[in-house]
Amino acid sequence: MRTGLLLYLDSEGSSYSEVAEPLEALGFRPSSEGYDFEYAWEAPGTVREAVALADRVHEALHGLTVYFRMETFEGPDRESSRHG
Repeated sequence: MRTGLLLYLDSEGSSYSEVAEPLEALGFRPSSEGYDFEYAWEAPGTVREAVALADRVHEALHGLTVYFRMETFEGPDRESSRHG
């Protein structure tokens, strides 16, 4: 299971590098597959765990003036099974 994270930065908010630091601390890595960052789950997760990850992202980005969108999907094919 993987989770892709797309960021929407505001020119009046934090810089990309300021936003990247707390995300990388959560386990996200930069991505080149249509997302800014991707989280690779160690084991198959549940929808509840994906929601908990979204809550952690929300908390980590609080106050940085950045919007985000997350999509969780199975395996390498993003089109096969989306949860978010």
